[in-house]
Amino acid sequence: MTLTEFYNEVSRHTDTDKTQIGVSDTKRVLAVAFSLLATMETAAVLDLVSKGVATAAKKKPK
Repeated sequence: MTLTEFYNEVSRHTDTDKTQIGVSDTKRVLAVAFSLLATMETAAVLDLVSKGVATAAKKKPK
């Protein structure tokens, strides 16, 4: 998956009937998130991403 494909896939999931979030807004937020991650040590980034994925896995329907 490319970065653009990732941005677009996130946009498809965030723009719902209840929450209207456009593609450009989603991409801007993700770009800021990646900019913040770029300022962190690699180990801290990996720890943070690992925690985020673990949290998402708990919310995933079984």
